[in-house]
Amino acid sequence: MPAAHVISTRITSLFGCRYPIVLPGMSWISDPTLVASVSNAGGVGILATGPLNEEETRNAIREIRSRTSEPFGIGATLLMPGATENAKVAIEERVPIVNVSLGKGDWVADAVHEYGGKVLATVTNAQHARSAIDSGADALMLTGHEAAAHGGDVTSLVLVPSVSQRFPEVPIVAAGGFADGRGLAGAISLGADAVAMGSRFAITRESSLAQQMKEIVSSADSTESDTLYGKNFDGIPARVLKSGESTRLMNNPASLPVVIYRAFNAARKMNIPLYKVLPGLITQWEKMYIIAQFGAATESIMKATVEGSHEEGVQFIGQSQGLIGDIPTVDELVQRIISEARDASSLSYATFNGKISHRNSDQSVA
Repeated sequence: MPAAHVISTRITSLFGCRYPIVLPGMSWISDPTLVASVSNAGGVGILATGPLNEEETRNAIREIRSRTSEPFGIGATLLMPGATENAKVAIEERVPIVNVSLGKGDWVADAVHEYGGKVLATVTNAQHARSAIDSGADALMLTGHEAAAHGGDVTSLVLVPSVSQRFPEVPIVAAGGFADGRGLAGAISLGADAVAMGSRFAITRESSLAQQMKEIVSSADSTESDTLYGKNFDGIPARVLKSGESTRLMNNPASLPVVIYRAFNAARKMNIPLYKVLPGLITQWEKMYIIAQFGAATESIMKATVEGSHEEGVQFIGQSQGLIGDIPTVDELVQRIISEARDASSLSYATFNGKISHRNSDQSVA
């Protein structure tokens, strides 16, 4: 398929990419290979730094640069141990885009803006959007209820137009429920300037997600209803793939001693020094308990994402899995999405301008 023409939105102008499509940072999935593949295909790939220490983050950034000259970013979930240090590494490496979430990112914005970089803040409601803008964010990633992992309470259908109307001067990336060109066209109509497609990019050939999980999600038996949403799994409301283990964990949260033990064990596996975790448990109990729950969930996530165990592990996935039916290359996927978006936009234009000759299964346009 020949490459589609460049699409111009405020996000493509801000980030310097060809298409308004973003790969969000997904732990153990958004690695240098997938990030560079998405950026080379015309979108923007964002590196997941949650599982990485400072040295690994620096090496990953440099590997991405060896694979692409296109713009890319890194993610920093500021609430989590090690995120501040990884964000500082990104600043030292002058990464073009830093995606912050779950924390006050004003110091990140100040440092990133000094070298001409951009800050993308992930939020789930208007209150958090206001705070992110006040902290210096250049753009917002609005995560709707449909999203994999930590989406908000409000669906993208309402969240995107609501926040875009409140803050019309701020470019928006819509996340949650988007997996094809119809979704991209719809998001643009709702007031977004781009879409993030985590679940869709996870099911590509370049993705490091375990092959077994790719096949489960892309199978004909997988539907939009095969997910669970709740906060018992990792302490933050999250959407996961339905399985025996995810159902059990969502219904029966781990006890406090088990959470703390598993959190420390996860910290050791991720090379996060315990001295970075222990003080917070004492002085910021509420926040650190959430972090401990998140750390305790790491083992289950890795069993699915890395090892491919559907029954023993827990896989973050969005409701958009009901739209995923194959495992293409990243470039094939991006070109398909852009083509579908153009067709959907043309059909909408024809519909509202009386140019439809007749409606049938082919949706012919006069």
